[in-house]
Amino acid sequence: MKKLSIVLFALILLNAKLYSQSEEKVVLKINPLSALVSTGSVFLEMKLDNTKSFQMGVAYTGLGLGDLSYSGIILTPEMRFYTKQRALSGLYLAPYFRFQRFEITDEGTTPNNELTLTTIGGGLMFGRQWVYSSGFVFDMFAGPSYNDGDVKYKSGSQTSDDFAYGLKGFGVRIGIAIGFGF
Repeated sequence: MKKLSIVLFALILLNAKLYSQSEEKVVLKINPLSALVSTGSVFLEMKLDNTKSFQMGVAYTGLGLGDLSYSGIILTPEMRFYTKQRALSGLYLAPYFRFQRFEITDEGTTPNNELTLTTIGGGLMFGRQWVYSSGFVFDMFAGPSYNDGDVKYKSGSQTSDDFAYGLKGFGVRIGIAIGFGF
């Protein structure tokens, strides 16, 4: 039991050494999970004062699934409100706005459907971000979202919003981001 207590105490001291109050003013992060859906996501977060920061997220996606292919851009500005006097590190609440624009081609139809899907929306995230003394940053977040928009056909005969499935309406935004503070 004594050895276990010593090991636990050492781990607590090590964690306290690794984790410090952040003096960083800017954090640059990526979402490693977005690569699973052929998307690259980059976030730039800037400290505004001791309790607030502004983050801008930019993502580019491109994926082909059989006859269906799409590519597009996603812009996500958000304001983060941290619960303690340590902006960039700790628990936060973040309302955000989201703009998405996708070019979609369905070659499985005759004639091929080519369309543009544009959505706008937003939501409210809850998250926790850690900034370590080395500058390494780990951020995890989740929250409800809502998007709405329209589909504009360039060619083809499809007239429904089938291509907007999962991109319009209520949803959940969840993820992690890793990066470094400066």
